[in-house]
Amino acid sequence: MLESAISRFLSDRYSFDKRREILARHAGFDPVVWSEFATSLGILGATLPEDAGGLAGGAVETMIIMEALGQALVVEPYLETVVIGGGFLKRCAGPHSAALLSGISSGEVRIAFAVTEPTARYVPNDIRTTARREGEFWVLNGAKSVVDAAPTATHLIVTARTSGDRRDRSGVSLLIVEKTASGLTSHNYRLIDDRSAADLEFDNVRLPAGSLLTGEGEALPLIEQVLDEATAAVCAEAVGLMRRMLHDTIEYTKQRRQFGQPLASFQVLQHRMVDMYMALEQSVSAVYLATLKLDADALTRAKCVSAAKASIGQSARMIGQNAVQLHGAMGMTDELPLGHYFKRATVIEGQFGTVDHHIARYSQLSRAETP
Repeated sequence: MLESAISRFLSDRYSFDKRREILARHAGFDPVVWSEFATSLGILGATLPEDAGGLAGGAVETMIIMEALGQALVVEPYLETVVIGGGFLKRCAGPHSAALLSGISSGEVRIAFAVTEPTARYVPNDIRTTARREGEFWVLNGAKSVVDAAPTATHLIVTARTSGDRRDRSGVSLLIVEKTASGLTSHNYRLIDDRSAADLEFDNVRLPAGSLLTGEGEALPLIEQVLDEATAAVCAEAVGLMRRMLHDTIEYTKQRRQFGQPLASFQVLQHRMVDMYMALEQSVSAVYLATLKLDADALTRAKCVSAAKASIGQSARMIGQNAVQLHGAMGMTDELPLGHYFKRATVIEGQFGTVDHHIARYSQLSRAETP
């Protein structure tokens, strides 16, 4: 029922032309569409606690929503706000958490997660940004790079080191920062998949003591958990992208004629599309595995997520490249949706870790569980 409701809404209200209009007029965020996500669909609160106006859904609901958003190539910051922001806030008992969760559910709050730094790659505890205590305030200094959805966010969740050395697992903290905070500079730009991002600089940003979301220096296990949940979510989004790319390719080869007959009648191209279909089905199974293991112990969860992300990255590239090739020269034109789906799939391939990163992570985790 959830999948059907979202698909009908997006089919009626979020066409490819509508998406292009949003990008042209609103730089990747349409307040009207976001409000409808909160009210007409209710997906902003679908996985949030009931006392925050949500429906108390879980990982399966997130998977369903993200796949539908992927099929429609939605640019609004659902992943950053609900999956990541909501994932942190519903597990934190800070004074701001309840109000921010209610704001997410109603569509008034949008979150961006500032975790990446220029030299950190995909290591969340490699942190140069610092937060030091000054009386009743925290003073934040440092820089974050490629912060997805930061230009349209109302609040940031920022990782900072409150003690220890640069790569220590202890000493990592989470702070909530209003986007309008004094001393915060945002350098905004658009990514190749048309989504917005920013490089952020924090220069003596003074935050109230209540801005700390978790126990001081104890945030890394929660960060790793939420990042695994976000990785599983983008894998589900990638399945939606791959479904659409395969569907459009099949339809195109039925219509495009060569030597007096449709391209779809050539056996070699049929074999190619069967390979694409098999890669898609393998990806679906990988996403199911990762999603259903998000509540398992940390080691099992991380292994299943890395296995899924590596599989998804390989399948998305294979399906995307074949879809573009079978469309010929028009495969990457701006007018055709396929090229935009391929660009988003390319970004997802590196988001939260590349194929090589997750293969290495899986191998490392497998060695860790060997007696």
